[in-house]
Amino acid sequence: MNYKNILATAALAAATLTAGAQAPKVSVFVNTDKEPIHEGRYEPTWESLSDYICPEWFRDAKFGIWAHWGPQCQPEHGDWFARGMYEEGSGAYKFSREARDHQTQFGFKDWIHEWKAERWNPEALVALYKECGAKYFFALANHHDNFDLYDSKYQPWNSTNMGPEKDIIGGWAAACKKLGLPLGVSVHAAHAWSWYEVSRGADKGGALAGQTYDGRLTKADGKGTWWEGYDPQDLYEQRHQLSPDNRHWDWDPAKVTTPDQAYCDRFYNRTIDLINKYNPDVLYFDDTVLPLYPFSDAGLKILAHMYNKSMAEHKGKNMAVVTGKVMEDWHKKALMWDVERGAPDKIQQEAWQTCTCIGQWHYDKNTFYNGWYKSPQTVIQMLVDVVSKNGNLLLSVPLKGDGTPDTLEVKIVRAIGAWLKQNGESIYGTRPWTQFGEGPNYDQANPINAQGFNEGKVKYTAADVRYVQKAKQRLVYATLMDVPEAGSTITLKAVKRAKRIEMLGVGPVDFQRTKEGITLTMPAKRPNDIAAVLKIQQ
Repeated sequence: MNYKNILATAALAAATLTAGAQAPKVSVFVNTDKEPIHEGRYEPTWESLSDYICPEWFRDAKFGIWAHWGPQCQPEHGDWFARGMYEEGSGAYKFSREARDHQTQFGFKDWIHEWKAERWNPEALVALYKECGAKYFFALANHHDNFDLYDSKYQPWNSTNMGPEKDIIGGWAAACKKLGLPLGVSVHAAHAWSWYEVSRGADKGGALAGQTYDGRLTKADGKGTWWEGYDPQDLYEQRHQLSPDNRHWDWDPAKVTTPDQAYCDRFYNRTIDLINKYNPDVLYFDDTVLPLYPFSDAGLKILAHMYNKSMAEHKGKNMAVVTGKVMEDWHKKALMWDVERGAPDKIQQEAWQTCTCIGQWHYDKNTFYNGWYKSPQTVIQMLVDVVSKNGNLLLSVPLKGDGTPDTLEVKIVRAIGAWLKQNGESIYGTRPWTQFGEGPNYDQANPINAQGFNEGKVKYTAADVRYVQKAKQRLVYATLMDVPEAGSTITLKAVKRAKRIEMLGVGPVDFQRTKEGITLTMPAKRPNDIAAVLKIQQ
């Protein structure tokens, strides 16, 4: 470790963000010799990073689409397949065993080998998402399956060496650059350490009881196989003592074996390599606060690198966004809070993002067959609610193994796009109003559970209203979360004054000022079948 690294790690150990915040107890300081932190304003400490301000481009964008796509989509059997296939008795376990072979012979490494992405056309997909209203695009860089979807210098199990033998992130990045959409990448691999521990288990019953799954294989076992020359332990990362509870998500040493120096160093190097090669505008971490936090400083060093690099490339302005989950308010001073499948029930002081999926995170053909996707109206209601509380919505549209969306996904995305084409001015570039809404669900408590997971608990009606504003133009937008019947009367109790009211997609509407607020009658023409937007000039 060089002198600068020593100074940075010493500063990390001593720093506190506020008087009441305790400095994290770091035990693994990653080595930055192979991938140095970009020099600049920020040091990898909470104190140094605490003046982060979300760039205006992201706050204006409001809506992004995510291709949550990788080798776990090849079986087309839903989320967390690379773990579930080793959990005896689970649906993924039964599917993999019956579709291919027992887990002692056919593991997730072999699903990777079958994944070819033969119909993937990144430019056509990004063009579709842009046409349908997305203002930024996200791609999966790796998942908990630990497989890098790019030309990775530090992970030989990557999409250029095997499977599709394509640089997936490189293809997405080129398409975004050509079409002018900011690029986000999501990084989930920090948890492979414990997430994959089931891969070295064994059946408890049956003819193969006690015979271990392929997660225990090493490079020496590969002679004569398709993966000869590769070490499965670089994928499965099972060179450590088993955790007492590998279902636990936080790095609690009483429940999860703490990752070692080599693992933390490799995660850090892989992520810096990703940033340097593809220059993402947004970096998403599927971790509590930051990856390997709080026992390692890897996340803080990545954060400092991302911000310094952005400032160097944008004339001293930090245009980058980095997200984490399950954060205290003081964490939110240094990076953006991401909520998974949910939303807070109040306006947030800091900009934030929610991520959700129209179905499962990884493609599931049963979701298509059974029509279990979110409807366009459900997505728009989520978007409107999130934006009213100072957030952005990132919507995952998972792809099939071959790299294409199914016909129902395309239909839903196009319907979302049609609503945004008509009503987008009430979304893009807006900011929260004095209150986010009114109606029967306005004061309903809807607490977040861990990462989020409170979506779908509020059932909206036409009486539910969400507000945003464009203060410079003296405009307030009131979105009715359904479309009321023609001729019905609507009263906006929160609005006390208006010079003109227009229903987007219809035109001006008559209104009256009453002691209760602004009252208007719904016109005969319906603007759409999802949600009606009133544009109020004050």
